[in-house]
Amino acid sequence: MTATETRTYRAGEFHSFEGGGRRFLYLVPAGAVFELDSAAEKLLDRLRTGHADHDELMSELVAAGHSYSDADELLEELYHSHVIVTGDTVREPLANPPEDFPLQSLVMNLTNQCNLSCTYCYEFGEDKVATPEGKAKFMDMETAMASVDFLLGQSGTRQNVHITFFGGETLMNFPLLKSVVAYANDRAASQGRSIDFSLTTNATLLTPAIIQFLSENRIGVTVSMDGPPDLHNKLRVFANGRGSYDIIEPRVKALIANHRTRPITARVTLTSGVTDVVRIYRHLKQELGFHEIGFAPVTTSPDRLYSINEPGMNGVLAQFKVLADEWLEFALRGEMHGFSNVSDTIAELIQGVNKSHPCGAALGLVGVGPSGDIAPCHRFVDSDTHSMGHISTGIDRDKQSDFLTRGHINSKYDCHSCWARPLCAGGCHHEAFVRYGDTGHANLHYCDWIREWTDICLRIYGAVSANNPEFLDQFAERKAL
Repeated sequence: MTATETRTYRAGEFHSFEGGGRRFLYLVPAGAVFELDSAAEKLLDRLRTGHADHDELMSELVAAGHSYSDADELLEELYHSHVIVTGDTVREPLANPPEDFPLQSLVMNLTNQCNLSCTYCYEFGEDKVATPEGKAKFMDMETAMASVDFLLGQSGTRQNVHITFFGGETLMNFPLLKSVVAYANDRAASQGRSIDFSLTTNATLLTPAIIQFLSENRIGVTVSMDGPPDLHNKLRVFANGRGSYDIIEPRVKALIANHRTRPITARVTLTSGVTDVVRIYRHLKQELGFHEIGFAPVTTSPDRLYSINEPGMNGVLAQFKVLADEWLEFALRGEMHGFSNVSDTIAELIQGVNKSHPCGAALGLVGVGPSGDIAPCHRFVDSDTHSMGHISTGIDRDKQSDFLTRGHINSKYDCHSCWARPLCAGGCHHEAFVRYGDTGHANLHYCDWIREWTDICLRIYGAVSANNPEFLDQFAERKAL
């Protein structure tokens, strides 16, 4: 008797879903999607009630009309895909990334100053972690050049790397941005490499000359904007309390009309009272003309007045579903919709993402503050507590290791039984610190929400793969906004 014939099978770890009239499994250990045919579907239904040995399943498949070789091939395929497993199979923990993992992206905080006073700002609001007292308010050219050289030096053999310009308000230090682009392009070209650029801005300082420069240099632009005037002006205000919408709106229209080399995207922060997702989307997409719009709930402690409570988050999910349904309708026609929350999740599913960490913070990405301090990401820039070194001396590998070890999915025991962990990995490090005081804590307050949203996106993926699979090809190399 062979080892195969002595196997006793049980159902593996997966999440079942349907899409386009077909049945699929999301295979959790692999972060992969598996479509079931009728034979595999019946076999899995059989194993839902318990275990069965190899010969028993073979006999049932042959009795159902399958040839012996087809039945054996089916069992082997399901076994090697971990759809079915043997009784002694245990979950394999995800391996730690190598210590010399090369950088892909650097977030360069050109300034920690801003001309707005948004109440919910994670850098300057009530939940701030930054401690910029006594530090430079604006990055200088020496620090910026050292940051570019650091990225190129720490990116290994990568031919293409990325710099995101950030703030405060990024455009308050626009002269430096121009100089950095020229310097970085020259340095990369001398090594036979290339650098891609993007920036995030509140759009208040955009001018025709700035827009022309951004377009000529193919710099991607994300505008922080929270919808029509009555919603945007609730919290995105100047120091005197005046809303910023009327300043931003004509500049955004000029940006979209004249930046011809990259699509312009919007990033919306949802807060209490600013949760009318569908209306915000309609305004930004259909009235202003943004290419894509992404939404994220505010990162904050639950006792802040602008935090969204559970009923509010349920309302957000209901509106996400409305836009998700629209996204599917567009996709089936071969058209892009513009709701990036779906697009980004679909891209991760296509790419088979199976995360050891929630994001690339302190791994493929770091942030550098105006002072030259290195942080895990832009949200921790200029926080002494979370500093991981300085651009002049490099990354403190002990601090980096500590951050990554605590943030690894293997350390988040609450996540180990969750089927959505390959895409979530416990959630944002910064959110965890603000909520729980620990960057490695799982974001337990979002668990049910994330599972339901992931299921929605899986069903969309299934429907598109069944009815217009070519549409999914464009997501194979997409990066999240």
